[in-house]
Amino acid sequence: MNPAHWHLLINHVPILGSLFGLLLLLLAVVLRTQPVLLRTGLATLLVAALLTIPTQVSGDGAEETVEDLPGVSEALIHAHEEAAELSFWVMEATGVLALISLLLLARGHTRAGLVTYLTLAGALASFGLLARTGYLGGQIMHPEARSTFGTAGGEPEDHDDWVSGRTASLLFIICWYR
Repeated sequence: MNPAHWHLLINHVPILGSLFGLLLLLLAVVLRTQPVLLRTGLATLLVAALLTIPTQVSGDGAEETVEDLPGVSEALIHAHEEAAELSFWVMEATGVLALISLLLLARGHTRAGLVTYLTLAGALASFGLLARTGYLGGQIMHPEARSTFGTAGGEPEDHDDWVSGRTASLLFIICWYR
């Protein structure tokens, strides 16, 4: 197997792990009477953070494997790479928060709840960023996933417009529900 195969094999794990951990943690926070669910959600986020490391490391090799193939755009690779770096660090920070939360819960510390809520916020951010990274990565080898599929050029002109538009929509929804 070449580096691109390895990257494709493991790149879904952080996305799905962060989603699963987020949902478990959210359910545990809402129910408030399920300490096992709370610990499972935190442990899932910790494991997802650890499994994000090989995904990040395998990205450079995958880039080297595909960058000269026909139809592969350097702009798409760069957008994916930038998104991957940000989502990697946010996921790692979420993993650290999950570990701290688990340790504080085990000791019955009064700040455990606060750190758990911070972990929940980190999990939400991590999943969103990782999902966006996966979306951008899929566009590298799948022109049908590009928003400009069927048009001249076949690749998005500016990924920052996509980010700012989605961010503004998300902030509107959050503020509206408050």
